Amino acid sequence: MTRVAHAGVGGWGKNVVRVVGELSELAWVVDTDEGRQAEYAARYPQAGVTGSFAEALADDTVTAVTIATPVPTHYALAKEALEAGKHVFVEKPPAMRGEEMEELVALARAGDRVLMPGHLLLYHPGLRKVKELVDVACVYGNRQNLGVIRSNENALWSLGVHDLSVILWLLGEEPSEVVAYGQDFVQPGIEDVVFCFLRFPSGKVAHMHLSWLDPHKMRKMTVVGREKMVVFDDMELERKVTVYEKGPWEPAQTYGEWRTRTGDIFSPKIANDEPLRLELQHFLRLVAEGPGDHLEATAGLAVVRTLDRLTMSLRTGAPA
Repeated sequence: MTRVAHAGVGGWGKNVVRVVGELSELAWVVDTDEGRQAEYAARYPQAGVTGSFAEALADDTVTAVTIATPVPTHYALAKEALEAGKHVFVEKPPAMRGEEMEELVALARAGDRVLMPGHLLLYHPGLRKVKELVDVACVYGNRQNLGVIRSNENALWSLGVHDLSVILWLLGEEPSEVVAYGQDFVQPGIEDVVFCFLRFPSGKVAHMHLSWLDPHKMRKMTVVGREKMVVFDDMELERKVTVYEKGPWEPAQTYGEWRTRTGDIFSPKIANDEPLRLELQHFLRLVAEGPGDHLEATAGLAVVRTLDRLTMSLRTGAPA
């Protein structure tokens, strides 16, 4: 089995290390918190536990590294791991500037190493079904919550990275124009409410509403197609995907309006496979077989590059 060193067991990291431990040989657990070190030393007695990332990288038997540390540390740790010759899975976003992500992709290519950003939703069986069902014309996402308000990233980088990765994956292209507006109500300089509009070379469009200040917890994406419309709602326990066979049909002769074509509304069966497990299985498969065309790394670069442009628009109030 692949020997993996994992960094970061706070927050989401505890889920990543759990699945890594199930799918591979967990060689090291790295965390700077001494309480967590003690906890994971007891939980994984076969693994080394350390506060030093460099110590884990120095182990020549370690083939791959998974990183789920705070976002501002992702770039430096991923770079260090790639330079040490390790394959890297790093939670989203892997970097907070387009230039940094370009550097990581170049390192992965030069070393023929896997660089895989943790875009979890791309491995969600519900969204895989959505992509099968509809020829996308436009997409809009709602990711809102009265939830954790971060101090090291705004709602765009914290929440928007999820929906943006899906939008670029569904449409298969980068936007030609982006506009973002937001406001910092709670912490100066850190936008907690953001609205984004994206236009693509094909003429398709997308919209994202991102907020930490909302009475509803929403993780919903609506995909409008030529023949049908599909809603992915991750808050639903049973109906993750709902298909609406609706669309404009023909002009009415009376009021000059369009009549709509209305068909069935149904929810297809969606597998209950854990997206994180599917994602890390894919990473380990790439480690075993090789990075190929580095599709995962270049897709991650497109996301960070678009986040960069949205941030520029957010700061200037102008399209980017």
